[in-house]
Amino acid sequence: MASTPGNRLRADLERRDIIPLIGVYDVFSASVAGRHFDGIFVSGFSFAASYYGLPDVGYIAWPDIVAFVQRVRTILPSHHVVVDIDDGYADVEVACHVVKQLEALGASGVVLEDQQRPRKCGHLDGKQIMELDDFVNKLQRVLAARNDLFVVARTDATDPDEAMVRAHRFAAEGADAVLVEGVQDLELLRNLRNEVDCHLVFNQMAGGKSPPATLEQLSSAGVSLVNYSTPCLFAAHDAVDTAMAALRQDDGRLPVARPGNMDVKSCTRLLNENCKGVMSNGQNASRADEVLRSTPTKQGKHDSD
Repeated sequence: MASTPGNRLRADLERRDIIPLIGVYDVFSASVAGRHFDGIFVSGFSFAASYYGLPDVGYIAWPDIVAFVQRVRTILPSHHVVVDIDDGYADVEVACHVVKQLEALGASGVVLEDQQRPRKCGHLDGKQIMELDDFVNKLQRVLAARNDLFVVARTDATDPDEAMVRAHRFAAEGADAVLVEGVQDLELLRNLRNEVDCHLVFNQMAGGKSPPATLEQLSSAGVSLVNYSTPCLFAAHDAVDTAMAALRQDDGRLPVARPGNMDVKSCTRLLNENCKGVMSNGQNASRADEVLRSTPTKQGKHDSD
């Protein structure tokens, strides 16, 4: 099996119980998240907010997301990078073209959803979904267009029975994994695990429809991959808002730099590490490498054992 990003993700899924994918909103947040986790999720919600300042309702243009993924891959050459491509940007031909582009520049996988436009964030009400056969046709074309890219087929069906039917069909068509968006009861995941012969993906979002859960709880429910769509975006929102309120209250005086807080030196150090590729080329062990070495495998041993 060729050592492509998609196959490396497949191999890791065979070796590890569960892999978290951290949603990022720009390249800087990816570089920070990449020091703690070896899985990155290019979140549509986060990208729409950061790049356009708009909600996740279908504004993203595919050339923008492709260019963004290329920049992320440049600074994180060894991480798993899974990309939210919404509905494939409406058209089947466009979906196939985007998949080929993303695979060529080193993406590990994509998430393709069955929402009908106008689309919405998967954790909001009022979603519409495509006819099953129409989406399956798109999924088949995408699967045929990729080489080794890992493809997650996502359903936004809100009825559990309909979601189960669609997950079965997606798996039967050859999707590497299925994602039922907005799961409100982890028991649905356990039922899926017993009936669907592919990996399960779960999407966690603060304030969303799904209950907060630990990696251990999700692994026990049969989940293999966890998308954390917005932790970086929401953390930045809170931090910037707090910092600006303090700056205004303190009459424009910046706080005194303290050890452990970000300042010009520590920020520049991180950016220089990105420039040198320190996080993945073996010159220095990154935090992501340390996390990976301490992650239990399916045999219950750590990578360093």
